[in-house]
Amino acid sequence: MASNSTPAELRRRIRSGEHTGNTSGFAAGFVQCNIVILPATWASDFLRFCQANPKPCPLIASSAVPGDPALPLLGDIDIRSDVPSYRVFRDGKLQEERNDITGLWQDDLVTFALGCSFSFEEALLADGLEVRNVTEGVNVPMYRTDIDCQPAGPFTGKMVVSMRPFRAANAIRAIQICTRFPSVHGAPIHLGDPAQIGIRDLEQPDYGDRVSIKAGELPVFWACGVTPQVALEQARPPLAITHSPGCMLVTDLRNSQLAIL
Repeated sequence: MASNSTPAELRRRIRSGEHTGNTSGFAAGFVQCNIVILPATWASDFLRFCQANPKPCPLIASSAVPGDPALPLLGDIDIRSDVPSYRVFRDGKLQEERNDITGLWQDDLVTFALGCSFSFEEALLADGLEVRNVTEGVNVPMYRTDIDCQPAGPFTGKMVVSMRPFRAANAIRAIQICTRFPSVHGAPIHLGDPAQIGIRDLEQPDYGDRVSIKAGELPVFWACGVTPQVALEQARPPLAITHSPGCMLVTDLRNSQLAIL
């Protein structure tokens, strides 16, 4: 499938099962979202968790009413089938990954769509910076850290980060660019020594794929939308559904609409 497909075309292919993998680099110019789906009785606390942790959990949209699979602010979307791969958690434990959750849908489920770093990757590329996971055609590497999130009700846990390597001058430029996009994680939270944020081995990401780091490059770390999955493990709701890392909801919202400068 061509990476320049429109969001509607890409969602059609996802809905039919033709595309089931990573969405990085697809539907250029349009916002991609991390997804969390929870029963309504858990939704208020999760909303407060997002509000308390806007870097890893920048909320873009949510269900108008429980049980509604549409997200009209983001396009003609059926959240039950328009994500390439879903993770299903029960009592905080990952039970399965599947390409469609229609059979699991309940009339009390609430969807949260959170900003994704794939949006700011486009801004980096447009400025002439190399984004290594795009160059190498792999999913971005993601790592668990020892950085505490602010708790909200039962939701707590450590932040997950994504990493992209840059030479020092380009790292500074990346910080300047990403500061314009707080709705998709904003500026990096750390650069340099990964041990300072609790990462032991960059060669072994917890999610996604490793990328090469060249001589003279610094690893640069952004807050990541996989963080809610760690919080779900701690909170242990009876049912929770998320995207699989790297497999996002592609929306009709343009990245340029999220820029603040």
